[in-house]
Amino acid sequence: MSHSAERTDPAVRSETSNTGSGRGNMSKVTAPLLVSGPPRVSAATLGIPLAYLAVTLFGIWWIDIRPAAVAAGLGDIARLLERMVPPTTGPVPDLLTLTLETLWIAVAGTGLAAIASVFLAAAASRHFTGPRAVRWLAQAIIIVTRAIPSLIFAIIFVRIFGLGPLAGALAIAFHSVGMIGKMMSDVFEEQTPAPREAIAAVGANRMQNFVSTTLTRALPAVTSLVIYRLDINVRASAVLGLVGAGGIGVALQTAIGSLNYRRAAGIILVIVVLLLILELVAYLVQRAVAEHADEHTQSQLFVPGPAAATPGWNRARILRTGGTAAVVCLFLYSLSQLSLNPARLGQAWNNATALLSGFVPPVVTPDILLGIFESVIMAFTATFFGVVFGLVIAVLSTRHLVRFAPLAFVLRGLVVFMRGIPDIIYALIFVAALGLGPFAGFLALTISCTALASKFFTDSLQNIDPAPIRALEATGANRLQVFVSGVWPQFVPSFIGNSLFTSDLALRESAVLGIVGAGGVGFLLDESVATLHYQQTAGILIGLVVVVVALESVARWARRKVI
Repeated sequence: MSHSAERTDPAVRSETSNTGSGRGNMSKVTAPLLVSGPPRVSAATLGIPLAYLAVTLFGIWWIDIRPAAVAAGLGDIARLLERMVPPTTGPVPDLLTLTLETLWIAVAGTGLAAIASVFLAAAASRHFTGPRAVRWLAQAIIIVTRAIPSLIFAIIFVRIFGLGPLAGALAIAFHSVGMIGKMMSDVFEEQTPAPREAIAAVGANRMQNFVSTTLTRALPAVTSLVIYRLDINVRASAVLGLVGAGGIGVALQTAIGSLNYRRAAGIILVIVVLLLILELVAYLVQRAVAEHADEHTQSQLFVPGPAAATPGWNRARILRTGGTAAVVCLFLYSLSQLSLNPARLGQAWNNATALLSGFVPPVVTPDILLGIFESVIMAFTATFFGVVFGLVIAVLSTRHLVRFAPLAFVLRGLVVFMRGIPDIIYALIFVAALGLGPFAGFLALTISCTALASKFFTDSLQNIDPAPIRALEATGANRLQVFVSGVWPQFVPSFIGNSLFTSDLALRESAVLGIVGAGGVGFLLDESVATLHYQQTAGILIGLVVVVVALESVARWARRKVI
């Protein structure tokens, strides 16, 4: 009996030493083991992948994805790429002017959205103590602006304000409010309530309380969030010229429309280089403004000063203050570059009134329903393939299964390059090579979903708990066994959540690819605005909002069940 006790698990030995008889010990120790079975698998864990698979199988039939068609398409794409070599840029001063205009559109739109989002996020937060109707209105604005892509906003604002960068900046601002407002509201809600309660106890009003506690503590996270959104908005503003909203997209549309593929290739390379530079700058700035507490230290916005109520000045605070002043000046300058024409602004109210009054009553036709359905099928099918390819890239890019640094470096560089090209540019290339239809849109979305999913998955795999991995390695498990037993169970919640988020973004993009003939409802939307059929425009927008809200509801349910 003593020999058996020596071979028992330490936790079991501790339990047995505190009781009297051996029989009682065994019953107390083994009973929980007999009751507990394998962990329950959430319905979302199995149901969501099976739903994606079912939609993908239907999408393969609907879009007519066949190996022969893919092989023939690759040949057509190769011939088109041959016509793009060597790339040319055309008049460099003109291209530089349009590139800077793209940058000003993104900066102005992001700045306007950040300012508006502070108020919307504060009102939409569950900590808001004002009228409930105000909170509902703020939440509705955030949801609607997130559901409508920036290119669709650009079509509407071009109709209101005319051609030019003003329409592009407003389109960027309205769409960004949804994302920045949602994320900012989450940041506000995650804060501990003690500081707010303390300030309220001394008689501070609602505005004083918000500024001195909630907004001040959220500044580092909000800054990183706005910088990340600026990176996204530069990508979006690079193609707004396709619908007349200014920027370098005007030159791209002209080059493709005139079949000048070499200049189109040169413009695409300029866009990619611009986006890669800005992505590097955004990464460096995010590292500079992020507030992380090291071991035995405390994260703080200001260093202690000579007096308790006087914040101190050091090099970091001076740089932050100077950087903030530079950003404000850059934002104000970008606003001055939007070609604000008083005559156009005077007509904008009449144009907006005519547009909005034409929305009533909304009209939903069978063609609209079919277009929205096709956009959904394209988005989910592309997400399935993108998630599969992205998972392979992520696994090969991390040390948990394949430990080959050169391969990881090449794959990550490929992902950065793929993310540098906006979806609609891929769609333009595939439409030019393969012709009109959802097949071109599916290929464009698959590439963007692959790049996005691989980035999300790589970040998640790098942040998992290494303890189970080390334990399995200590037992002699091979790399595949370590991944299946130690990595994958931790990765499943992130895999489900990021897949749903990728679908969310793909659905928004699929709704606009039809503008360049790549399937979906985008063609009907562009045509309805161009022909002044605003009732049809309203029906399309309402349908998109309903679909996006439904997908977000599924995502929230999945996060509650899985994450």
